[in-house]
Amino acid sequence: MPLYQAPHRPCLYGGGSHVIAHAPQAPGHTDTDHSSSDADAPLAGSAPFTASRTDAQDTAASELTHLLFDRDDRTRLHGPWRNLLTTEMFRHRPGLPAARRTALAYDRLRFVNELVGEPAELARDVRLLASLHEWTGVVDGAAGTLAGIHYNLFLGSLLDHDRSDERDLSEFLSMRRTGTFLCTELAHGNDAAALRTTAELDRRTDKFVLNTPTPGAQKFMPNTSTTGGPKTALVAARLVVDGTDHGVFLFLTPLSDPAGTLPGIRIRRLPERTGHPVDHCLTSFDHVRLPREALLEGVHGRLASGGFESFLGNRRKRFLHALGRVTAGKLCMSAAAVGVTRAALSIAVRYSHHRHISASRTGERVPLARHRSHHGRLLEGLADAYAMTFLHRRALSRWAGRDETDQADAERLVAIAKGWITWQARAVTIECRERCGAQGLFPVNGLADHPLNLEGTITAEGDNLVIWLKAASEMLFHRRTEQRPRLDGPPEEQSLTDPRFLHDLLADAEGLWRERARGAVRQGPSGDPLGRWNGASSAAVEMVRAHAVLQAAGSLLEAAGHADGAAPRQLLVWLSRLFMLRHLAPHTGDLLAEGRMTADQVRALPGSVDEVIAGLAPHMMTLVEAFDLPGEFLGGIPLANAAHETRFDQIVDTLLSA
Repeated sequence: MPLYQAPHRPCLYGGGSHVIAHAPQAPGHTDTDHSSSDADAPLAGSAPFTASRTDAQDTAASELTHLLFDRDDRTRLHGPWRNLLTTEMFRHRPGLPAARRTALAYDRLRFVNELVGEPAELARDVRLLASLHEWTGVVDGAAGTLAGIHYNLFLGSLLDHDRSDERDLSEFLSMRRTGTFLCTELAHGNDAAALRTTAELDRRTDKFVLNTPTPGAQKFMPNTSTTGGPKTALVAARLVVDGTDHGVFLFLTPLSDPAGTLPGIRIRRLPERTGHPVDHCLTSFDHVRLPREALLEGVHGRLASGGFESFLGNRRKRFLHALGRVTAGKLCMSAAAVGVTRAALSIAVRYSHHRHISASRTGERVPLARHRSHHGRLLEGLADAYAMTFLHRRALSRWAGRDETDQADAERLVAIAKGWITWQARAVTIECRERCGAQGLFPVNGLADHPLNLEGTITAEGDNLVIWLKAASEMLFHRRTEQRPRLDGPPEEQSLTDPRFLHDLLADAEGLWRERARGAVRQGPSGDPLGRWNGASSAAVEMVRAHAVLQAAGSLLEAAGHADGAAPRQLLVWLSRLFMLRHLAPHTGDLLAEGRMTADQVRALPGSVDEVIAGLAPHMMTLVEAFDLPGEFLGGIPLANAAHETRFDQIVDTLLSA
């Protein structure tokens, strides 16, 4: 029996013209410059500011769910992991001490492994692996972290290298041993290619000697403690043969057995950090001997009878090949951030409908959702969340379907998306927490921990700023500028209600920052590469940010084009307009100066944002219902329920009696 059976969908995927060819408007708006479409009509069954549901709203939510969760692949990619949130093992359990939470994360990892059936196939399927993070992060970011390390970095790297068929992986597939990954060192983080751990071949014994030469070379933050049982690591170390350093390779290294840490290995727990607790440690090696087969070989290098040979030209390329699974890790971090963002919005939007406050008339009470100052901020977060989700789908599909001709472009999109998605996730979850007031500060209400947990996704698998700087360099010096078709006519003939025009303006903003960065490079001091880059880096980062927003907007518009039915298509178009209008605001000065916008359009932009928010406000519940969070999960979050005061009161009583 499958783990999850998708509910019946009244509206399956249908064709429909691409939404960017239309200019839908909010209810009540008229614009004689554009013809109407079925996306312009008011939604049937609209019930403003109420948590009650109509058949029309349920149908719209069902179609949005279908689009958000990979359409016809929804059951395979998301069903098993969504179902985890309905189980007792993945019940929301706030208030546990750090050590118990860490132990629980390992229990949950083993629970997942029992359900998987074929762990090696999970490690090979980046889309399935990313969706695992998307759902588990909602309840336990630590479990997602451990899954990413074990399945992606550890098991995936083993499977990607030579001799994977010859190795006995049964201990790792059954999780009698948990896999971990040791790359970053205390003195080498973003410059991990310069790490100092060595693995020197001893010709006499034909074994490698793994050693930590300095305190700064200690492996920093891997989960190497004995919590969770015996562990084996892939250790990134410099391969030294006959005195020659051949660069960084991975070495399969047992760390512990049921009796404890193995000889020659020193493991010390790090101080407790913010966010979900994982058994982070400092790990070092004192001349640990490893068998010849510990080296993970491949096209980047192998030891043959005649010595070392490699089909890659330099040590940096070998390093990038050895750590190739980091890109899949970026997709997993983005997925976790997307899932957490949707969960936070689901809680905050429901609370805004359940919580009533005094109105302007004496004796009248209205839900928080009635106030523009409240629902406007949540709708801006919803627009971001939809754009984040569809951008993640685009980046994931590009990476899963890449070949040698577009690998670099796909990898860059993954890196850019990871930076933007995780930063936006932090901002949106903080907003959701604030909109729930003091009650949002209590972890039992499912919001307080999210921003701190997201800090890990921002730093993991490459610090966001650093990976954006790398992407910026590639975009400026190596990548050809894409030529996009544009609307005909001057800006005064265009309308802020037209998604095509808004999309063009975002592309203009990216182009303006690109030219600004290129100009700074040209004007920089000759003979001083760092000085030239320093002069251009600020503009280059803004170029990458604009590119990320452009990609997110395009992904959201593309999804709207696939919607089956006027109501979900209309909602997605409105969300895309809200998203683009908001993210255009910082660029209006530049766009006005360059003649891409008129003064009247700049003045009208805030009113256009308000207009779209007014049109979307009655449909917030439909938008979060589409996030498909199980009732078992939402039922355990007091703020997400109408009787939240009673539930919270019962929790306090339970704590007092404990």
